[in-house]
Amino acid sequence: MSLILNDVHMHIGLSHILQGVSLRIGDGEVVGLFGRNGVGKTSIVKTIAGWHASSAGQIEFDGQTIGTMASERIARMGVGLVPEDRRIFPGLTVEDNLKLGLMQVNKSLRQKNYQKIQQVYERFPRLAERKNQLATTLSGGEQQMLAIARVLVGNPKLLLIDEPTEGLAPMIVNEIFDLMGELKRDGTSILLIEQNVQRAIMLCDRHYAVERGRIVDEGCSGAVDDRDRLLKIIAV
Repeated sequence: MSLILNDVHMHIGLSHILQGVSLRIGDGEVVGLFGRNGVGKTSIVKTIAGWHASSAGQIEFDGQTIGTMASERIARMGVGLVPEDRRIFPGLTVEDNLKLGLMQVNKSLRQKNYQKIQQVYERFPRLAERKNQLATTLSGGEQQMLAIARVLVGNPKLLLIDEPTEGLAPMIVNEIFDLMGELKRDGTSILLIEQNVQRAIMLCDRHYAVERGRIVDEGCSGAVDDRDRLLKIIAV
């Protein structure tokens, strides 16, 4: 698995949102995308996932150009987005929300992948206990777990995770980071946006800093000098 963005631009109307973004993610890497609010981090992951179409530059996933593909096709190629607002379907049960995750999979593989729901229940026993409850009855932390679990049902090669711990209690934050650590150990590639930089950077292999729709720095998350430079760049 590899993802490469080369000089990617994205416009919404007359607004030039992404202004030449270049980054890469290798197989099994966890890469952090850090910066202050409103600098374009969410726009980057939504452009990768096809929720926004790039207006220039190249996005390549597993050797295929995906910059102008429909989001459904990108998802079926193995790119899963866990959005900041979770997008839980309130009128559906937990299990029905998980079944919607199978829509990311080609029809010929859906029956085979149905067993992924059971595997997800093993990883998220709290969701298994609540599988027949409406999603609206879940706590904020449980809804975040459901949002992640729904994407995992599609067996993605790359997870794009946007602010997974925002507004959650410390105990739930620990659970979410433990989960992402498990995914990393399983070899899942992750592009992570997270305001808890001190905690997130311990999970990441590499990181990028974003300002005004551009990548302004990159580094190895295990290198003290690179971490210190990142924290100075993104400091308010």
